[in-house]
Amino acid sequence: MLELAIARALYDDYPDFSEGRLAKIRSHVVSRASCAVVARDLDLGARLQVRGQELIPEDELKRLMKNRNVLAALLEASLAALFLEHGFRKIEQAIVEAFAGRIEYALTSHVDFKTGLQAALARRGRSVSYSVLNVDGPPHDRTFTCAATVEGERAGVGRGQSKKAAEQAAAQEVLAKLGIT
Repeated sequence: MLELAIARALYDDYPDFSEGRLAKIRSHVVSRASCAVVARDLDLGARLQVRGQELIPEDELKRLMKNRNVLAALLEASLAALFLEHGFRKIEQAIVEAFAGRIEYALTSHVDFKTGLQAALARRGRSVSYSVLNVDGPPHDRTFTCAATVEGERAGVGRGQSKKAAEQAAAQEVLAKLGIT
C-alpha cells in the first residue's frame, strides 16, 4: 500500500515524467532508508520506547530505537495496522504527506549514483563492477565497505549500512572523480 500511494501521487503530480523516472523516484521514496527517515520524523522510536520498557532491557531498547531497519519495519507495521483498521482510501493522503519530504528529496537530488555511473561509463565504452571489501558490526547493525572497479582498477570506495548504500557511495565517489556530479 505504501508503494501504491506513492506511485499514484507521483503519477498524478508529474504526468510529464517518463515511466523510468517515476519508477526511480518511487523506488527511492519507498526504500528502507526512506522509511527509517520518515519513522524518525514521526518519532516512532520514542513510541517504541514507551511500549517496550517492560519487555526489553533499556540499553537494548535505546539501540533498537536508533536502528534503521527496526525503524523502517516499525513504520511499515504501523502503516499495515492503519490500513487494516481504516482502509486504503482513508490513509492514502496521510501516507503521501508523511513521505512528502522524501519525494522532494528524490526530485531534487541525484539518488541513483550506480545507474548514473553505469550510463556515463557505457557512453565511454567502459563498465563498472562492485565488490564488498569489508563488513563490520553485528548482524543487526552492520556497516559495509564496497569498491567500484572500472576496467580492473579500484575507482571508488563507499561505506553504508547496507551493501546497496555502500555501492551507491562508491559510485558517487567515482562520478565525482570523473567530474560528473
